[in-house]
Amino acid sequence: MEASMTNVNVGFIGVGLMGQGMAANILKKGWPLSVMAHRNRAPVEALVAAGAEEVKSPREMAERCEIIVLCVTGSPEVVSVVEGADGIAAAGKPITLVDCSTSDPSVTTKLATDLARKGITLIDAPLSRTPADAAAGTLDVMVGGAEDDVRRVWPVLECFAGRIVHTGPTGTGHTMKLLNNFLSMGYAALYSEALMLGRKAGLTPEIFDSVVRGGRMDCPFYQTFFRWVLERDPNAHKFAIRNGFKDMSYLAAFANSAGAANPIGAAVRNSFAQAVGAGRGEDYVPMLSDFIAEANGVK
Repeated sequence: MEASMTNVNVGFIGVGLMGQGMAANILKKGWPLSVMAHRNRAPVEALVAAGAEEVKSPREMAERCEIIVLCVTGSPEVVSVVEGADGIAAAGKPITLVDCSTSDPSVTTKLATDLARKGITLIDAPLSRTPADAAAGTLDVMVGGAEDDVRRVWPVLECFAGRIVHTGPTGTGHTMKLLNNFLSMGYAALYSEALMLGRKAGLTPEIFDSVVRGGRMDCPFYQTFFRWVLERDPNAHKFAIRNGFKDMSYLAAFANSAGAANPIGAAVRNSFAQAVGAGRGEDYVPMLSDFIAEANGVK
């Protein structure tokens, strides 16, 4: 990265589980950083103590910054931060927006077209891996956008990414992220159902694990999932079931707009929908195994 690049002012909206570590790494690499509080002030105070500046609104951030990274829950939050009364677009100046949220690709592509008319460039750069990787600066990033735009934000992405893949034009990053989460949420639903059926037959999670671990069906996602199953480590994978449900709902919307049948996606979405409906949305994804077991009368 050229030293001159770090003179660019970067803003960061969404310093939650993932965002806090990402923002801390941008600061560590020497970029001037502006941050904004949402519900929880603790991450903002930690970042300000490390040298970030706090702003009061997305508009104020846009007035100060050339690049703004968004790491919020999903498309509705992105749209409100950008187009709300005191939003980024209200500043009326050219900005590059990097949306690291897991958003609905159809909303992303429409928003990008609308913002381009106002001189604002929207790039989608969703993330894979965990909050621990965000803190370590080793996230996987899928980035969608025009070649020149992606090149401009690449040094900022490198602050928190171990691997960056340019997926194609704006919108393709969010589509690839949904497919990636379809695989991981699909595995979560499969493991949960298999564990429950094993329990019905008297097979313990320990026996199940001793067969799978180290075999062809083992993978890093399996290992973090089973850190909860076997060790009851609540920090194994800090990703809420309600977010998994949201992502699977975005995938269903994408399949509908493409006129495609996705029966497996629908089944996975329903596993998550049942857990959310039963009030378990704030539980983390590996805890789906407990919900599926209880729903079938086993521990």
